[in-house]
Amino acid sequence: MPLRSDLRNVAIVAHVDHGKTTLVDAMLVQGGAYGDHAHVEDRAMDSGDLEREKGITILAKNTAIRYTGEAAGPEGVTINVIDTPGHADFGGEVERGLSMVDGVVLLVDASEGPLPQTRFVLRKALAAKLPVIIVVNKVDRPDSRIDEVVEETHDLLLGLASDLEDEVPDLDVDALLEVPVVYASAKAGIASLAQPADGTLPDGDSVEPLFKVIMERIPAPSFDEGAPLQAHVTNLDASPFLGRLALLRVYNGEIRKGQQVAWARKDGSIKQVKITELLETKGLDRVPAESAKAGDIVAVAGIEEITIGETLTDLEDPRPLPLIQVDDPAISMTIGINTSPLAGRVKGAKVTARQVKDRLEKELIGNVSIRVLPTERPDSWEVQGRGELALAILVEQMRREGYELTVGKPQVVTREVDGKLHEPMEHMTIDVPEEHLGAVTQLLASRKGRMESMSNHGTGWVRMEFIVPARGLIGFRSQFLTDTRGTGIASSIAHGYEPWAGLIEYRTNGSLVADRAGAVTSNALMALQDRGTFFVGPTEDTYEGMVIGENSRNEDMDVNITKEKKLNNIRSSTAEELERLAPPRRLTLEESLEFAREDECVEVTPEKVRIRKVILDGTERARAASRAKRQNA
Repeated sequence: MPLRSDLRNVAIVAHVDHGKTTLVDAMLVQGGAYGDHAHVEDRAMDSGDLEREKGITILAKNTAIRYTGEAAGPEGVTINVIDTPGHADFGGEVERGLSMVDGVVLLVDASEGPLPQTRFVLRKALAAKLPVIIVVNKVDRPDSRIDEVVEETHDLLLGLASDLEDEVPDLDVDALLEVPVVYASAKAGIASLAQPADGTLPDGDSVEPLFKVIMERIPAPSFDEGAPLQAHVTNLDASPFLGRLALLRVYNGEIRKGQQVAWARKDGSIKQVKITELLETKGLDRVPAESAKAGDIVAVAGIEEITIGETLTDLEDPRPLPLIQVDDPAISMTIGINTSPLAGRVKGAKVTARQVKDRLEKELIGNVSIRVLPTERPDSWEVQGRGELALAILVEQMRREGYELTVGKPQVVTREVDGKLHEPMEHMTIDVPEEHLGAVTQLLASRKGRMESMSNHGTGWVRMEFIVPARGLIGFRSQFLTDTRGTGIASSIAHGYEPWAGLIEYRTNGSLVADRAGAVTSNALMALQDRGTFFVGPTEDTYEGMVIGENSRNEDMDVNITKEKKLNNIRSSTAEELERLAPPRRLTLEESLEFAREDECVEVTPEKVRIRKVILDGTERARAASRAKRQNA
């Protein structure tokens, strides 16, 4: 098969926070992507506001680096680099990223070693028979343990290869034994093939050794000479001038600007369309191009309804490529219009069912790992996704765009196997200081977690692995951080389905619920301060059924939070005393979703996030609770 020797397509994959985007920064700077006086942004590939705030990659993105170093030869080589998310909730992005490339660079933290997401992305790469390069990053960390991490990564590679024997019978296990290891400090912009001592920087002054290994190990794209055009849509973007852009990898043939091509749709139909604009990536910018050949990753404009997984092919000889397969969603939540008494107070907010429905349908176009299903009500929809974080980020993006929503508590997506109810399970890896071992074990036991292994590296930290129901992890993170005083690190990944584990107690404390509408008064807060912690401050508007705090006891309590101080003309001896009010606890959107119980939901507006009861009227709520009690008895 002929090869494109002037091109390499590679994805950088790793667990969250192991330094992928920082490594791409170093490759861009040393690959000459910036001019002499250009402003160099940290984590340049994390372009979204939420990505910068949270410090995580949410969307897979690509960049092209023009490499002209020693290994490139006189002509130079274009290296297309795909930066993928490291969080399991955005696994759909990883699957798309891997469908565009011919090899992967696997980053592993020199201290933390391989974690669940490392396993997830590596399994996908091996199943696709992609060659792997291991990069041990952050070798200059004071607590780095390079030898053990390299050994753990090799063990993981061989373990996954034996797991995949049935699925991929022709997997080359011998090649896995010779996987090259590069030692790097992405922040310092240095990589080396020589192993440094623990906690020290690698030899050298650039990432040139990594470029050399990519040139040697990642194969050049191959194609069938004389085959018709085949280009796979792997991502979508939008331009204010050109409309929808389809990012595609050309597998065979050539695609040109102005060309008439066949668009093979998901439903099997084929339609003739014209490529109005063709853009190639240079550094971080897209620039117009006249044509693209096999192996290139380009963006095309002019096809308004094209979606991910579809194919652009030859009109005379159409040959569609297979659709991208994505793992099933595990978590669902109901998203509907804002039905609270305070709805529509924000000027210019989008509050109608049509606007919310249009936005959810728009999300489906670019996000392959979520599903939107209708519910019994015409103004609410069930949205299914990989995990709580992915759905919370969708709601947060909609909030910033000016939507008002009512969001239900996250639930798990169950299925029936042989007549029995099964639920999704998660494989969870936890790193905690030794003193918090008991608290974490107890917390996971209460959420039906089953310990698989425990190891102590002698550094004062313990690593534990659990199999736990996915619903047991709803609201787990905030409790876990409280119990470990912010020091624990937890990460999880899908682990198939198992029989329903039974009832899980999420929250032991009840809610403080407002029993009437009005403004919060400091007098009422002072009187109720001993009853629990509050989420509201003086002068804020409330309504009947709104959750205004957490009760110190386990039952819900209706309170009058609008009670004013009765004034009279008799001077009180205690009137001059200074009253101290504890400041309210402000919950973020994710914390609110975790806090809400089954009979509660979250009201999301561009300005506020409030928790409320699904049934606002106190009398009706009491009736519904007694009915539920009778049914369960």
